[in-house]
Parts: sequence; structure tokens; C-alpha cells
Amino acid sequence: MLTTLAVSSYRSLRELVLPLAGLTLITGANGSGKSNVYRALRLLADTAQGGVIAALAREGGLPSALWAGPETLSRAVRRGEHPVEGTVRQRAVGLKLGYASDAFGYAIDLGLPMPSSSAFALDPQIKRECIWTGPWLRPANLLVDRNGPAVRLRTQDDGWSDAGAGIASFDSVLAQFSDPRAAPEMHEVRENIRHWRFYDHFRTDVAAPARMAQIGTHTPVLSNDGADLAAALQTILEIGDADGLHAAVDDAFPGARLTIEVHAGRFDLAMHQHGLLRPLSAAELSDGTLRYLLWIAALLSPRPPELLVLNEPEASLHPDLLPALARLIGGAARHAQIIVVSHASRLIAALEQQPDCLHHLLIKEHGQTDVAGLGALDRPAWHWPSR
Repeated sequence: MLTTLAVSSYRSLRELVLPLAGLTLITGANGSGKSNVYRALRLLADTAQGGVIAALAREGGLPSALWAGPETLSRAVRRGEHPVEGTVRQRAVGLKLGYASDAFGYAIDLGLPMPSSSAFALDPQIKRECIWTGPWLRPANLLVDRNGPAVRLRTQDDGWSDAGAGIASFDSVLAQFSDPRAAPEMHEVRENIRHWRFYDHFRTDVAAPARMAQIGTHTPVLSNDGADLAAALQTILEIGDADGLHAAVDDAFPGARLTIEVHAGRFDLAMHQHGLLRPLSAAELSDGTLRYLLWIAALLSPRPPELLVLNEPEASLHPDLLPALARLIGGAARHAQIIVVSHASRLIAALEQQPDCLHHLLIKEHGQTDVAGLGALDRPAWHWPSR
């Protein structure tokens, strides 16, 4: 389980170190930085797929993604006694992302490239990457150390070995080194990150893929767009928690029952509701009903992920459905670590009633995202690798 998320100099997240629990709820007003926390997690996930540079390019490049304020905010500025002014930089410019877990920790430092005539001169460069064991980075627990193009691995006799030829500035060690015998910790970190799942938008318009009958195969993991919804639900009914699925449907729509109809290999929903003479297909369901069924398929996956991140799951749902959604999320949190980003007061109140829910309320002061009530002594210990 992830215990700490750390972000430095990413948009409004000048220096954020968040403790995480089995179920972590992140809330705050519009513009407080909730989406930035979600996007930072997605960037971390992109490192294991070799796509972090491209992901930053889609955000406008590293200069666009960097914290736009001064390097430090003095106490006088925080108290409103002095205007915000630029300062002489004491540290190298860089965007840093990292996490710690029960087993390993990982950090990546992305910086600006050296001036060159290359057509790719705006691509950020990976300056430093580290993997360690334990809750925070120390020289004694460092296992994988990438500094510029050089990568070294700790050996069994507590020495160091060279990992081979220099690595390109745009390649992460997680994407380039795949030998589980030479670097088992790197292999485990990469595989764990690759199993993270993100759900931030399900289409429910009339042309949404989830409304269409689809060719179905065993689908233990719902796709990001929900196109394989019927197959995912049928997979739960056959090899997953069928009782949990029926209970979740009845919790939200009392008396309703869900089945999957198969015609020539194509799967379609059939929603049986009290008072109706025939079941409703996915094409006939309301946006809220269809979206709730999508959340059932995502949260009752027969193959729970290491980490499941939900961005504003309340979208398009009637407020009366939010307590049932919270119970569904709470049940899923018994099998997977879940982070929920939300601003729906009714969902927030219901999630707070779930066991061991950790609630972070984000606030923004002087353009910087902070956590209300989380003082310096309340934050987990964290140390960034130096360049």
C-alpha cells in the first residue's frame, strides 16, 4: 500500500507531501489543486509506461507544468505583510514526483534540457531517479540510483554495480530495465505502478460506447471508456462477486435486477425494474443509472488493482445515489487501495463514515496548494534525491 505521495513544483503543488491510507479522500474548493493531485498521480503512472515525457508535452511542456510562483514564500508574504516577489533561485529548476509504500519508494526529478539545436530541445530531461526500501530515502536504503545517464544497482554484498550503457535522458529506468533477476526491486516497482487504475470520465451520451452492444470476452478489468461494460458485468456475475453486484444494484435502485443478454456473441445490459413489462437496454437507461452501473463494474473488478484512483465519481449522479456509491467504494477499499477526488458534499459525508477513511481538505494560499490542518510535524518524513 502507498503510504506517502510527494510532489514538488508541479503547478500549484509547490511542495506537497501527503500521507495516504487504504481509502484516501481528497476534497477542496474549485481551483484548490484537486485536479493537480490527480494529474500528478497519472504522471507517476506514466513513468512505468515510458510516457511521462509525452504526457508533459500534452500539458504544454515542462515550463507550463512548473510551479509559477517564487521558489520560497517568506513568513511575511504568508501573513500578507509583504507582496509576492521573485527571488534568486537556490536550487535547480525541476518537477519532482515520488511515493513511498509498505515495500519500496520511488522518486523522479525532471528538469530543463541544456540549450541545443535539436528539434526536441523542449523535451524535459530525467535528471535523477531513485528506488529505495523503507518509508523515506536514505543513503543506506538506496537500491537503484540513476544520476543523469548513469544507472547503478546495489549488489547483495552492499556494493554497487553498473547497469550498463548510458540511458537516454527521456527514458525512465522503469521502462528500460526489465530483468527481474538483475534488479528485482525495479521490476516490482514497475509492475505495481502498471497495475494502478484511473477512472476520471465515463461517457453517457446517446453515442457513448457503454450504450452499444459489444462483442464480449472475459473482462476482469473495465476499460477506461466503459465500452466493455456488459462483458465486465457478466465477468463479475460468473467469476467475481455476483452477490455484491446484485446488492449494489438493489442498494441504488431498490427492487431492480440486472442481467446480461447475449446475441451472436454481442453483450447488452438488461435492467429489470419493478412495474415495467420488459427490461431496459443500456441505450434506454438514464445517464445517472448507466454511470452508476459503470462504477459497479469498475469497483467490483475480479482483478483488484494495487491502486484505484477515482476523479469526481459523483459526476452525473443524483445526490440520492451518492450514499450507495460511498458504500460501494468502501467495500472495494477492502481489496484495493483507493484515492477519491471529489467536491460533492453528500458523497464526502458518506465516505467519511467508511472505516479508516483519511480525509485531506486542500486549500490554496498565494497560489500554493496546502492541506488544511496538516502541519510540518504531521507530514510523513520525505527527502528528495539531490542532483
